[in-house]
Amino acid sequence: MIRQAKLSEIPEILAITKACSLDMQRKGIYQWNENYPSRAAFIKDIKRQELYVKVLREEIIGATVVSTVKDEEYKAIEWLASNDNSIYVHRLCVHPDFQGQGHAQSLMDFAEKLARKGNFASVRLDTFSQNLRNQRFYEIRGYKQLGDVYFPKQSKHPFHCYELLL
Repeated sequence: MIRQAKLSEIPEILAITKACSLDMQRKGIYQWNENYPSRAAFIKDIKRQELYVKVLREEIIGATVVSTVKDEEYKAIEWLASNDNSIYVHRLCVHPDFQGQGHAQSLMDFAEKLARKGNFASVRLDTFSQNLRNQRFYEIRGYKQLGDVYFPKQSKHPFHCYELLL
């Protein structure tokens, strides 16, 4: 089941992002760190009703943000959709113990379904340039890589922007 997150669940969500961060670092991928994802970002996501959790047998195993807010860093990207009637997926995570079981797929299915239901033109996101697994994940789903953005507090490496037209 996927549902909106509650403020009281932020510690569980942060534990998942920390586990994901450590798992990626063991694989040489330094995408997330002590600065990101942050408690403050998740609080803001919940206040906007944009943070969702994946629950399996009453345990939160993953989360994602589905937002209508276009981050400042995205303004330089030449998006496929000519308007800004798009949603943005951020902070998609599945606890490493549950990865490879289709949970990230279901979170993305959920985000894309929300976008279609809301008559959005596209789904936009970014993923770390050093995370080849994530890049393949989105490309298999039909997302097109468009350009790069930088988040210096996270990495010196770029993040690739992707978009799926609906």
